[in-house]
Amino acid sequence: MYNGVTQNGESTQLAGKQTSLKILSFEYIRGLTDGEGCFTFYPANFKNKSGDIVKKKLPAYVIRMHVRDKNLIESIKYTLKLRTKVNVFKAWKGDGYNRGDQAALIVRGIGELKNIIVPLFYKKLIGFKALQFEQWIEKIGSDPVVANNYRLIYRLYKCGYWDKNPKFI
Repeated sequence: MYNGVTQNGESTQLAGKQTSLKILSFEYIRGLTDGEGCFTFYPANFKNKSGDIVKKKLPAYVIRMHVRDKNLIESIKYTLKLRTKVNVFKAWKGDGYNRGDQAALIVRGIGELKNIIVPLFYKKLIGFKALQFEQWIEKIGSDPVVANNYRLIYRLYKCGYWDKNPKFI
């Protein structure tokens, strides 16, 4: 498995893990996202003040690959210091195709999106993924079904916060 260029060449052993994880460069993570990641929304149910269930959407960053690359996804998580768990999904084989199981990193927490994911990709993508990222941010700000507390990401984006406070160069 190729883990890309590391920032300082270090491998780090995590407690309880039999595998060593590499610190990946931010450019490598952006490249992986360009090919294997997406900016999307997940459905969620919330209770309003009257106790009724209200359907909302949560913004999410997702990178999903074959399970053989789970260590690579774990390295992304480790490099970005994300608390989100890497999930493994069984392949659907109901149509007769032999698909492999998938490993995915799904980041939905407002803190990790605002402080890690958006600054990492802000004005650093090109092509279709840059367009997808901008449309995702715009939808966070304009879609009434998106949970209200996530609108902070849109407001920070519009006022140029990450221009003034670059985090990942």
